[in-house]
Amino acid sequence: MEKVQEKKNVLEHIISIKDTLPNKQKQLCDYILNNHQDIGLFTVKEVANKASVGTTTVLRLVKLLGYDSFFELRKEFHDIQKDYSDKWEKVQKSFDSNDEKKHMTLSAIFHEGVHLMDKTLNPQLIENFNVAMDLIANAEKINILGLRPYKAIAIYLELLIEEFHSKTRQLSYDSESMFDRILQFEKNEVFIIFSFAPDTQRAIDAAKVAYERDIPIIFVTDHLSSPIAGYSSVILKTESSENHYTIIPIIALVEAIVVELGIRQSKTSIQKIQTLVNTLKDKKIIVE
Repeated sequence: MEKVQEKKNVLEHIISIKDTLPNKQKQLCDYILNNHQDIGLFTVKEVANKASVGTTTVLRLVKLLGYDSFFELRKEFHDIQKDYSDKWEKVQKSFDSNDEKKHMTLSAIFHEGVHLMDKTLNPQLIENFNVAMDLIANAEKINILGLRPYKAIAIYLELLIEEFHSKTRQLSYDSESMFDRILQFEKNEVFIIFSFAPDTQRAIDAAKVAYERDIPIIFVTDHLSSPIAGYSSVILKTESSENHYTIIPIIALVEAIVVELGIRQSKTSIQKIQTLVNTLKDKKIIVE
């Protein structure tokens, strides 16, 4: 029997089929997507218990994915992790908030940020980043959406890109007219969506409308089980903190996108940035 991994990554395969499956199998898929780092350590019964499904549901999904046994599927997840698990060891996971350690808040936040970026930077992200950058660099227009607190990230990305690349469209300011603009997308455009757990229904609907128009979607998220994942051409997954709200890995990813786009368009981007700097100095908006 031809195995799934010869065609595509098992995580990508699960994302592509999960919404067509019965509820229990979909529930199991969501659990696997959100906990895939640990699947290689579990038995069938342990996975079933943790996902709140029966062992038969696990075994059905194993067969559906093209594996002869759960052992084979578990080995696939182990292989996904083994290339970088040794490199990305967890640092101290949590910091006490008692009176004796209140002075460590700054240190704790910085260490947590480093920890999250180490977890985020893995071979899968690097591979998907390159795919995403090909889409962005070749697009006639870059459309950007972030809702609720992630509006700030979407605007930040737009502001940085616009210093040397004028073909952007920001959809985050007015979600009421968002769909009017999506319907104006052309097939040579790209759509970057920032959405993190829990997703807003508007972000899901926006992705669905763009997907139905065959617009490539670059999805930046912290959970692969998001409904938007099924509409996406490529997913850039960042890690979220269990200790406090932070966007450090997302900001790092945004800045990497901007720098890489600038490099790929260096023939024009460097000149445009220098012209901008000179103009700002001339108008005394900035000073040396």
